[in-house]
Amino acid sequence: MTIIKFGTDGWRGKIAEDFTFDNVRRCAQGFANYLTARGKRGGDIVIGHDRRFASRDFAIAAAEVMAANDFRVWLTEGPTPTPVISFSVVERKAAGAINITASHNPPTDNGFKVRDEHGAAIAPEGLLEIEAAIPPIEGVRRTDFATAQAEGRIVVWDPAPAYIAHISHLVDIERIKEAGLFILVEPMWGNGIGWFPRLLSGGRTRVVEIHNVPNPLFPEMTRPEPIPPNVDVALAKTVELGADVCVITDGDADRMGIGDENGRFINQLQVYALLAYYLLEVRGERGAVVKTLSTTSMLEKLGEMYGVPVHQVGVGFKYVAPKMLETDAIIGGEESGGYAFRGNIPERDGILGNLYFLDLMVRKGKRPSELLAELYGKLGASYHYSRLDVTFPVARREEIKARLDRARPEHILGLRVTDILTYDGYKYYLEDGGWLLLRFSGTEPLIRIYCETTDESRVQPLLEEGRKLAGL
Repeated sequence: MTIIKFGTDGWRGKIAEDFTFDNVRRCAQGFANYLTARGKRGGDIVIGHDRRFASRDFAIAAAEVMAANDFRVWLTEGPTPTPVISFSVVERKAAGAINITASHNPPTDNGFKVRDEHGAAIAPEGLLEIEAAIPPIEGVRRTDFATAQAEGRIVVWDPAPAYIAHISHLVDIERIKEAGLFILVEPMWGNGIGWFPRLLSGGRTRVVEIHNVPNPLFPEMTRPEPIPPNVDVALAKTVELGADVCVITDGDADRMGIGDENGRFINQLQVYALLAYYLLEVRGERGAVVKTLSTTSMLEKLGEMYGVPVHQVGVGFKYVAPKMLETDAIIGGEESGGYAFRGNIPERDGILGNLYFLDLMVRKGKRPSELLAELYGKLGASYHYSRLDVTFPVARREEIKARLDRARPEHILGLRVTDILTYDGYKYYLEDGGWLLLRFSGTEPLIRIYCETTDESRVQPLLEEGRKLAGL
């Protein structure tokens, strides 16, 4: 029997190797057991999926199990962006959600994500309880899909209209439609396909999509993750077509990316700082900012300037979402390009995030490179970031971890280490205001090495120092 371990959002596995119909059914039964133990049996459950191989079939398998456990299932009628699924939990007043997606993982993978009644990631202790409640296949209850649908225990419906009505209250979509922008959209063969033409067509703004035919192999990229080199084709196309901006969504459309008018990638830390600047400066909002320890120190600078608190948490929305709810934060986000906003669900939303960025362009009358220059002028410095992903044999994990546990460098690149955080990875703060972070991936056998500095020449040397600290 496969031992199923939940990572930052749920469980991911290799299709047909461990991600099988039996294991998906076991996960669904575990989630049903978890909700039943909380007195939510008989409630509603939203189930959706992405465009990966057999995702709808896996979603139907999960629906059959939840219906057999006396939950009423709202199954999306087709591939649906993760933020739309999460919003639908709140809109349907459901007990939670199941989402069949591996987000930005390689095409060989699929995943089983769970959400709570807020449409948010479930806290780590809850994920451990779900794991513990997963039975062997013999303990799974299951009903026939057609029968359950005929009896009204499974309802197939379109969640898009309610979501569109909701975000229309958060951002002036008509203003963007009439702004006369030329927008290139990169949905990465995934769930973002068709959304921006649907939202923004019909006015002076022109919208062109690429990679907008579903393809679970994700051609022209290694994976549907909204960072280079996966976005290189889109960035080149931006210049070729003369677009004002390239907006990007990952495979399940909960993360976002931005390419500027010159075909340069605006990295995830820069985007986060620009979105926070937009909310604080342009919209005049006030409230806490929540960030993972792998994202930018520009947020602390903005927090000081606008008099708002900035809370740093562990990596993953299982940490971000609870802190956002606790503090009524205006924005929460992480280094991977996922950002959540007050007034919406406490969950990553690549559709709303991109609309907010477009609204920033319209209201400032500037293109992305000009917005970044304005932000750096406000902060009094430019910030430079990069990340290095290093794979390693699984057998070496404990050795590498022990090495990092022992590491207490006083200097890195000749810079004094002013503090070391070890609550979710190994983060070294440097005297120049920069930082270096090493962290094991929660879903893959690799270690991620991140750095941010105000001196661009230090970026690659810092990443190499991180590799040396790990012995890789």
